[in-house]
Amino acid sequence: MRTSLVGAIGLVLGATALAVAQPASKKVDIVSITGCLREQSPGTWMLVAATEPVPSIANAPPKEEIPTTAPPGKLSFRLIGVGEFNLPALKDKTTVVRGLLIKDTPTSRLNVTSVVEALPVCAAGAPK
Repeated sequence: MRTSLVGAIGLVLGATALAVAQPASKKVDIVSITGCLREQSPGTWMLVAATEPVPSIANAPPKEEIPTTAPPGKLSFRLIGVGEFNLPALKDKTTVVRGLLIKDTPTSRLNVTSVVEALPVCAAGAPK
């Protein structure tokens, strides 16, 4: 009986040490955000007057998910990983951007997986 108890304690301690040794994973969510695409400085793209991020998939949204009016968003996101997208063609337009959300202060980043034009203009109050 004593051997079983010692073995059980060893097993519990070993499992606890293993759990402590493994760092907690930082999950990065795939989200969809709609806002005004602006180039703040050469090569620095921002989504301004943007909506709250909503869970999504990485692919471009289907037509029925593209808004027909500019949403009244108040958030800003810096876009990264944009080399594969023709963002100058979408500059100053309302866009739906999907990607990996990297939460940060003061500005969160979005590692872009898709960009789709929603409207040819931005919301009237969108920052320049």
